[in-house]
Amino acid sequence: MPHPRGYGSNVRVLGHYVRELKLISLEDAIRKMTSLPAQTFGFGDRGLLRPGFAADLVIFDENVISDRATFVKPHQYAVGISYVIVNGELVFADGVMTNARPGVALRGGGADEVRSVARR
Repeated sequence: MPHPRGYGSNVRVLGHYVRELKLISLEDAIRKMTSLPAQTFGFGDRGLLRPGFAADLVIFDENVISDRATFVKPHQYAVGISYVIVNGELVFADGVMTNARPGVALRGGGADEVRSVARR
């Protein structure tokens, strides 16, 4: 049985900590999920919406997004996500996974790059 956060870690941040508790802004939460890890791990073509970057996008409703997975029923998709696009290809639409598998393994700068970024 997987841990429920496998289906909703980022979604929990957006729904619970951003919307409900207002502990972090939506913009800062998105940055911490996108450009910050891309920069930290040395992924030069990811994490921002820019020409030439990989088109990895999640289209969601900030007023609805919420995790549903529990320890009893961990295989529960989050609610409030309309579309997921990976490398420019639609992989999730209106609650249904597509057959597209455009994801690739990413290799960053390694531990030295992470230590260097952490010191800045």
